[in-house]
Order: sequence, then structure tokens, then C-alpha cells
Amino acid sequence: MMPAQNLTVPFEGETQWHSKPAWKLPGWAEPIIVASILFFAMFMTRRRGFRILNKSSSRSGYLDSLSSNDSSDRLLSYDSDGEGEYDGFMSTSKYPPKNRNCCGIVLPMPNTSRFRNNLHSRVLQRYPFLIEMFYWIINYAFYRFTSIASQTIFAKTGIWNVAQDHGLAVLETEEFSILSILFPIRERDVQQWFMTGHQDALTVLNKAYALIHIPGTVGFICWYYYVAPSFDTFALARRTMTLTNFCAFITFIFYPCMPPRLLPPEYGFLDTVRHDDAQSVWMSGKYVNTLAAMPSMHFGYSFCIGMTLIYHSGLFRRTLEKGEPRKSLFWKVFYLIIGLGYPTFILTTIVATANHYFMDAVMAALFVVFSFGFNKVFYIFIPLEDFLLYLIRAEKPTPTTGDRYHERGGRI
Repeated sequence: MMPAQNLTVPFEGETQWHSKPAWKLPGWAEPIIVASILFFAMFMTRRRGFRILNKSSSRSGYLDSLSSNDSSDRLLSYDSDGEGEYDGFMSTSKYPPKNRNCCGIVLPMPNTSRFRNNLHSRVLQRYPFLIEMFYWIINYAFYRFTSIASQTIFAKTGIWNVAQDHGLAVLETEEFSILSILFPIRERDVQQWFMTGHQDALTVLNKAYALIHIPGTVGFICWYYYVAPSFDTFALARRTMTLTNFCAFITFIFYPCMPPRLLPPEYGFLDTVRHDDAQSVWMSGKYVNTLAAMPSMHFGYSFCIGMTLIYHSGLFRRTLEKGEPRKSLFWKVFYLIIGLGYPTFILTTIVATANHYFMDAVMAALFVVFSFGFNKVFYIFIPLEDFLLYLIRAEKPTPTTGDRYHERGGRI
């Protein structure tokens, strides 16, 4: 492998670019945007006809007609002969325990349907999207933890030096290794193309990098929960994105990687987002991991979203899901264009702003493919979910995904 100095270029400094930010959101605006998206989705996906304070629906059998914990109970069997076999919180004649099969071991877990009339259970039944919001809060908290964990692991060697070495190793691999055939264009050349003659476009990309990633991903999760033909289809996409997250977070901890924008000036990159004062509020703060270039979660999310949109178009499926309406040619082509265009746009953005290497995007795509194939690993957490629901005395709500396709007097 060639020495890193062969990657350096004569540095001309920031005199190449004197752009000024056209507009800047106040610090409170982005959290308000994300919260608005989430609460709007919570309202749109509410269970219609269900009243939180009116328990008559339970007495008339409304909740009995719903598949309790529909998103996970199809993975279990009830112990019909086990009445009295389990003592304590798991056994009543009316609410037999749930038998969860976890890694070949059958675990009797508490039946939380006894808590369905508790106030917070009824709130969840009315607004089942609250569960999804909770899952993504856990994801975000895990991301915040990666910075602390990585700094602790590399405290002796110095995380900044380690991350810089990893960033230069990525550049060298792209340019001088056998894999160079996959990277005919250099990141520096992409940024320079925008900086010399296409600065307005780069200003747009700076804003896009800061403002699209989190609101766009949250917006997609909300939208797909509403429009997916079934909860199983939505859950497949959500589990894939979640496992991609966890794979990326583990990589962030053990392989800190400096983004191009933070490399020494002689490598020819400029931190255009900060230069334009366009950074997102999510990019600042004590626990933001600035040395998490590998893989690119910007591209990982966009790739997963793009593939989901292509699936949703129905162009490459011979059959539709139960209750799924046929789309016109216009909508099929529309979803296909967005499905291809969105990850392409994000790839251009992350490279032009010097926030990621091309290799980061390749690894993110591989993580998505891996996560799609092994997303069912999250089934092992179902018993833990049962136990947590028991502790808070709540029943998991039945998802409303797919309800919009149901006919009032027809199929349900």
C-alpha cells in the first residue's frame, strides 16, 4: 500500500470558497419538526372508533376480537394444559402464560392481556405508534452511547489519532488496493467540482446533509407505518433498519473513523457544512460521535428506504399482498424514481460535503443487505418485551398498519 503522503495535494485554503449561508434554522426548529412528524403520525395511525376512557368496548368484546400483541403473538403458542402449572405472576385460569420459543428453549412468559383496561394500555391501544416512537428513542440513546464507549476503549492510544489512521487507510484502500476498480472517482474531485463553479448546489447539499437525514428517516418510518399493506411488511423494514443501526453502532465503537472533512488540510478536503454554518442541531452536543464515518448511516438509511420504496412500487412483484390495491403505472414509476433517486442524492451529498468516503456507503449497503437477511434475530427480545410490559402493567397494542386498506363491511 502506498504511503499516505501520496494522497496529499497542495492546499489552497478556504479562499476557494466564500459562500455565505442563505438561511439558518434556530436551534429549536429541528426538534420541533421531528416531534411534529411523530405526533402527526401518531394521530394518523390512531385506532379509530376506540375511546380511551370508555371501557364498554372491552365489555362488548372489541378488544377480545383483536389479536393481542399481534406483532409478536403469532410467534408463540398458549399452554392450554398449563393452568396452575406456573405460580406467581404467570398463572391464572383466565390468562394462561405465553410460551415463547427462544433459541430452541420454551420460555413461559406472563400474559399481559390482563392489563388491557389499564389507562396506559388503552392509550397505547388508541395510539399504537407510540411503541414505534419508544423503539427509536432506544436507538438514538444507543447512538449517543457509542461516543463514550469508543473514547473509553481508545483512551490510552488517543481516539483522534486512531480515527485519523483509519480514515487515511480508507483513502489508501480506495486508491491503491485491488478494490480501487470500484472507486474510479475520488471524493476530493467530487467536492472540488462543486466548489469550483457549482457553489450554489453545494450550499443546497450542505443544508440537505444537515436537515434531511433525521427528519427524512423519521418521516419515512411514520409514512410506511401508515401505508404498508401489512404490519409484517412494515416490521421487516423497521427491523432491517434497526439491525443496520446496531451493526453500525458496534463499528463506531471499535473502528472509529475520521471523516474526510476532519483530515489535515493537506489532504484537500473542506468542512463545507460548518463553513456554511449549516450544521444540524443533531450534529452538536457532548455525546455526538464525530468520528463515526464508517459506515455512513446517512447512506444506510437512504439505501434501505430506497429499496423499500422500490418494493412498494410493485414493479418487480408478481403478486400483491392481501388487501393491497393495485397501483397505476404513474405511481409505480414514481416510487421507482424516488427509490433510486433518494440514495443517489444522499450519496452525492455525503461525498460532496466531505462527511463520508465512498467506502462508507459501500459498507452501509452491505450492512443493510446483511440486516435484511438476519433481521429476525430481534425475535429473541420478545420474551424481554413481555417481561417489561408486565412490569409496567401494560398490554402491547395491536398495530393499525394495513387498516386503511380494509373495507368496513368486508375483509379485516
